[in-house]
Amino acid sequence: MDINQEIQNAYEVIKEGGIILYPTDTVWGIGCDATNPEAVAKIYKLKQRAETQSMICLMNGEKMMYNVFKEIPEVAWQILDLSENPTTLILDKPRNIAPNIIAPDNTLGIRIVKEPFCFKLMERMKKPLVSTSANISGQPTPKSFKEISPEIIKSVDYVVNLHHDKIGGKPSTIIKLTNDSQVKVIRK
Repeated sequence: MDINQEIQNAYEVIKEGGIILYPTDTVWGIGCDATNPEAVAKIYKLKQRAETQSMICLMNGEKMMYNVFKEIPEVAWQILDLSENPTTLILDKPRNIAPNIIAPDNTLGIRIVKEPFCFKLMERMKKPLVSTSANISGQPTPKSFKEISPEIIKSVDYVVNLHHDKIGGKPSTIIKLTNDSQVKVIRK
C-alpha cells in the first residue's frame, strides 16, 4: 500500500472530525485531530474511558510543540535528545488544543514522532494527532494489529493499511516535567 495514499485517506477522515486506527512509533493507536473536542470525545466513548484520564498528542517537531506550549523547560529538549526509545513528556499549561484532552492538572502528554506515516500525516494536518492505545480502557495494549479487538476496528472511521504485519510494539517511557523543573518518571 502506498504511504502517500494512506496519508491522504487518513487526512480526509480526520479533517471531517473522524477517528483513525493507525501505526505509531510504539504501538497501534486510535487518533484524531487534537484540536477537535468532538473527535476527542468520540475516542473517549470508544475506549469507554473517563475524560479525566487524559490521552497524549503526537507532534512532529519543535514548531508544533511551541504552538501548544508557551514555555518548554530546557530539560525537555535534553531528554528528547538523549532518549534512545520513544519518550512521552507531560508538560504544563497547554493551549491551542481540545480542552477535553488536557489533564485535570492542566498538563498534556506529548511525544515527538519520527515514524514516517505519523510525521507526514501531521505535516499535512498542521496539527497534533491524538494517540491512545487501540484497546478498551483496562484491557491489555495490543502488541500487533492482529491483537486489536474487532470492536475497535469496526468502531473507527478509518483503518490505516500499513504495517499490519508489524509485531512487537512497546508503549513509550513517560516523564512528567513541570515549568519549575521538577522531573518525575511515570512509566519506564
